[in-house]
Amino acid sequence: MMRLVLWALLLMLAPLRVLAAEDGACAERAGSACLRSFELPEQAGRMSFYASDSAPAPQSVLVVMHGHPRDANRSFEAGLQAVRGAGRLADTLVVAPLYQVADANRCHTRGVPLAQAGDALWTCAGWLAGEPSLGPQPIGAFAALDALLVELHRQWPSVRSVTLAGFSAGAQMLQHSIGFAADPPAGIAVRYVIADPGSWLYFDPVRPLPEGGWAACAAGCRFTFQVPQACPGYDHWKYGVQALPGYLGRSAEQARARYGATQVDYLEGALDSSRAKGAFYPILDTSCAAMAQGPFRLQRGLAYTAYEQTLLKPQLARRMIVVPGCGHDVTCVLPSEAARAVLFGR
Repeated sequence: MMRLVLWALLLMLAPLRVLAAEDGACAERAGSACLRSFELPEQAGRMSFYASDSAPAPQSVLVVMHGHPRDANRSFEAGLQAVRGAGRLADTLVVAPLYQVADANRCHTRGVPLAQAGDALWTCAGWLAGEPSLGPQPIGAFAALDALLVELHRQWPSVRSVTLAGFSAGAQMLQHSIGFAADPPAGIAVRYVIADPGSWLYFDPVRPLPEGGWAACAAGCRFTFQVPQACPGYDHWKYGVQALPGYLGRSAEQARARYGATQVDYLEGALDSSRAKGAFYPILDTSCAAMAQGPFRLQRGLAYTAYEQTLLKPQLARRMIVVPGCGHDVTCVLPSEAARAVLFGR
């Protein structure tokens, strides 16, 4: 009889143990239980995001923006690794938004859910350029990111700071969005970490030219800046601020001023600088406009920070950290010890 009673108690407690395991699972990895969704403004549809569960009243949020294959699950887990390594799981929420697309065949990562009815949809290249979503009630990709910050503030009112970090195409998207972002919710400080983007948004028509040539430019390069002579359209959006699309909602001058006033830091993998396998050169943008910024991601990043210091002159000091031993790999760059200085405050 006693055995039957104990067995009944175990059966009753089993669902509670499973629930507790599921509650903690989103501090370890991405899974369907970690996905949340919210309605975008103006009936534009629904947007989903992964969220961790280890900080019930978080003070800060690390938002990790996925790359071109929309690897929000992998980006989320890289963010979790970074927060865990910094000892910040108790006070930091990790979030990874997911831009759904109409045709996922060209930009899908295993384990990431496909779009459902009612989701806001973009094209594989549209979301990273800030383009409006598809359908009768479109919303710009940058505006959707603004709406996500509002939603995070609504769900977690204890939050006081948000760090938006992006890698590869996600970094490109974030770097381009800064000048066109809406003001964050009151009481929230926002900062950006841009890691290994394939190309950059310049606010002047000049481009870098390293002394001694690109072959010798891996670190500590010295640059002059000149206007390219044989690259039509090199300064058009999304490489420059000529021919800005109307949906961005700001002029080039306004975007430049906002970019210069925002807290931004940069990361580059030290090995993201060649045609070697770990640098994923085949997916690098090699258009004329992109190559005018440099031959590889590391060199493009070093050139851009030199451009900032020389011409853009931001209001706040910015750091470029080259992460040793990392190629083009979000799971190497973001969780690295070197990255903590910029991911978790100054």
